[in-house]
Amino acid sequence: QVQLVESGGGLVQPGGSLRLSCAASGFTLDYYAIGWFRQAPGKEREGILCISSSEGTTYYTDSVKGRFTISRNDAKDTVYLQMNSLKPEDTAVYFCATSIYYYCSGYTDFFSWGQGTQVTVSS
Repeated sequence: QVQLVESGGGLVQPGGSLRLSCAASGFTLDYYAIGWFRQAPGKEREGILCISSSEGTTYYTDSVKGRFTISRNDAKDTVYLQMNSLKPEDTAVYFCATSIYYYCSGYTDFFSWGQGTQVTVSS
């Protein structure tokens, strides 16, 4: 069964950091681009970052540039989202998903979504 599982979310104060993990089971991530997305209450799902199979990075939103980075460890079939300088507006459920391609492309090219992990930024 192809599955992605996100973890690492939680409550953090503004200015703090979190590292989210996206672990694959039932398949290997090696040949796929992996994206991170988020959805805040009452808002549409938003793309954040994507990493290709060759570790090229694509930002889907400028709001996280300079604060969030993405990395992958194919030996562990895991992709990470490092989030620094967190702001209250980063509060959302964070999802990872697999692209059907080895490169980063549009949202509709992603499948096998995880269940998400809640990130709350509040003092």
